[in-house]
Amino acid sequence: MASIMTNVSAMTALRSLNATLKSLDRTQTHISTGYRVGSAEDNAAYWSIATTMRSDNSALSTVRDALGLGAATIDVAYTGLNSAIEATKAIKDKLVAARQPGVDRNKIQPEVTELQRQLQSIGDTSVFSGENWLSVDSSAANYNAQQSIVSSFSRTGASIAIGTITVDITSVKLFDAANQSGILDSQDTTTNGGVTYSTKTLDISSLTDSANDLTDLEQMIGWVDGSIGKMTTAAANLGAVKQRVNLQQDFVRTLMDAISRGIGTLVDADMNEESTKLQALQVQQQLGVQALSIANQNNQNILSLFK
Repeated sequence: MASIMTNVSAMTALRSLNATLKSLDRTQTHISTGYRVGSAEDNAAYWSIATTMRSDNSALSTVRDALGLGAATIDVAYTGLNSAIEATKAIKDKLVAARQPGVDRNKIQPEVTELQRQLQSIGDTSVFSGENWLSVDSSAANYNAQQSIVSSFSRTGASIAIGTITVDITSVKLFDAANQSGILDSQDTTTNGGVTYSTKTLDISSLTDSANDLTDLEQMIGWVDGSIGKMTTAAANLGAVKQRVNLQQDFVRTLMDAISRGIGTLVDADMNEESTKLQALQVQQQLGVQALSIANQNNQNILSLFK
């Protein structure tokens, strides 16, 4: 039936053209944004997973920054310990030289004093971002002997977990203002002279060549040597922690890359596929326009019946 009220062919052609235009618009969006799933309406499940994983990846980026901050803090403390070891070695060398009978210990003591001041300076200036692990005050309200570095972020279902690397600075500190329990300010008392001293405060200027004084001097040398041993152990422990932090930094970086690849698999558009689809839809659009034009000519053909 030929009708001027209802053009079935035109309606069919228009419906087909609209579907093609909708598909073309979706494909152009994929190409312009680079995403196959750009919003929840594209694929709610994939969009939800990708959004959650992007959030976790952002948290891992913060973890990586925290690891970098922790590594720098450890590195500063490690550098300070190494410098303190060298200065303490120099003090021991001076004490060994002073052990020789007849040596003027009054002239050696000023050198020792300057080295002791250098030790204090090393402890006070080994600071990074307000953190000082070498010179502390254990009586302070905010003091915590267990220093932690954020090292990981993980999600299991709806639960999240924050991992940390803990450093016990009790065995690392050189000075403790509260109770002199650091490596360099911890005290000993000479057996014969009854003089209380530490590596930081020892004074040999009053010692003579008497047997008792020489024995006390040897005791001081042994105490200083023990301080060097403790600092060497502390530096080795910090080095091990720093190595772990570096390994964790590498792991977090690799993990972030893996998560990004996983997200891309879910939501990224395949440009080879989209470009092929775009060309096909452009052809369909042109054909649809021609089909609609032909269908609209039907009403004009009806006029010829009345001529």
